[in-house]
Formats: sequence, C-alpha cells, structure tokens
Amino acid sequence: MKTFITILTLVFTTTYCYSWGPTGHRAVGKVAEQHLNKKAQKALQQVMGQESLAMASTWMDEIRADSTYDYMVDWHWVTIPDNQTYDQSLKNPHGDVIQTLERVIKELKSHTLSKQDELQRIKILIHLVGDIHQPMHVGGRDDRGGNDVKVSWFKTDSNLHRVWDSDMIDDTKLSYTEFAESLYKPTETEIATLQKATVRDWANENMTYRNQVYDIGNGKLGYAYSYKNFHIVRQRVMQAGVRLAGILNEIYGK
Repeated sequence: MKTFITILTLVFTTTYCYSWGPTGHRAVGKVAEQHLNKKAQKALQQVMGQESLAMASTWMDEIRADSTYDYMVDWHWVTIPDNQTYDQSLKNPHGDVIQTLERVIKELKSHTLSKQDELQRIKILIHLVGDIHQPMHVGGRDDRGGNDVKVSWFKTDSNLHRVWDSDMIDDTKLSYTEFAESLYKPTETEIATLQKATVRDWANENMTYRNQVYDIGNGKLGYAYSYKNFHIVRQRVMQAGVRLAGILNEIYGK
C-alpha cells in the first residue's frame, strides 16, 4: 500500500502550471457570454452580480496563493495514458478535472446550493471548462503535463506546457476581448454539435493532438511551431466558450 501511494504521489504531482493564462481563460468566458440565452444571463447576474464570466474565469488560478484552497490544486488536470480510457486510467486520490467538472455540473443542476456555494461552483466550472480544452491538461506522459519538457520560445527559456498555456496567445498582443472576437464563429448546427459532446469527449479530443504537440524537433520553438499549432489553440478556446455556454444554458436557461 505504501508503494502504491508513493507511485500516486510521483505520478500526480501537484505542480502543473496554469492553463491558457489570463487572456485565454477570459476569452473562453467572453465567447460563452456571446452564446448565453436571456434567461441564463438573468439568472447568472442574480448570482454573480456585475462580475462577468470573463473576469470570473481566472479565480481558480488567483486563489493558488491561498493555502486554504490547496485541496483544489489537482482539479486542473488529468492523466490518461495513451491507449487507455479515463475509466481504465489510474485515478488521482485528490481528484482531477474530469471528476470535478462532472460533480460540479451535477451540483449546479440540483439547484440546492447556498448562494455562496453556487457562486463558487460557477467559478470552478468556468475555469475548468477552459482547462480541460488545453491539450497539456490531459497528460499522458511522466513529464508533468509538459512542464518538464524544456524548450526555448523565440530564444527565451520556456517549457512545452507554458508554450500552450500562454506563449502562443501572448505573442498575438491581443486583449482577451480582441482575441475572443478574432475566433471562428460557428454556425448554429456546429454549436449544437459542439454542445452535445460530454466532458470525457473533451478530454479525448485533447489526446488526438499529442503527437503534434510533442513534435518539437530540437526544442527551439517559434514561428514554425506556432504556424503548425496555433489554430488548435484558437479552436480549443472557441470550443470551450461555446460548450461552457451550453452547460450554463442547460442549468439556468430553461
């Protein structure tokens, strides 16, 4: 048993980085705001006041400075090895992004939470829908979601996780509103298809990008790597926003 616990501690280390960074997360929130129906907008305003989905999206990263919330650290990511499903994979005893999202959605749908707990669950939902769409947050290797893969980004030291979190997005020099506005606008049919996918489907989508993500050559990354991969970043941020809106409409907009 001690050996098993030690292995879990090594595999599920709690030092994954933030995902998307503030610009990416807020863009997810902004996209979601554009797809909320009026009933959901009104209900969310009653719970959140004047705080937008975009600004609430970074709460789970901001609270990392407060040890009171250390129990949430592992909720940002999940490990699913290649050729395994989530059900087959070794589970983190502290929780993961899939488990947490499924639980939080169920809790919000119950409409039995106190206003304080409801607000917290909404903020968790907003953030983790963004997280699970970042390819490095569904890890499959023993490299802490790419944190241990040291690379340079335009001759500046970085790591593969950070490249996907923020380096590619930050290099656009766009605000979160500008970045959100620049994303592809899906049709109603495409929106419906995106919103039918489950939390586990979202995680499985990330696994299809692994070979491309890790195709880093000598590790000196820049224009060529961004050219090959930035469309994935843009697509995942858009998908996260549309799907977040779908969940919130289902909870509050009926």
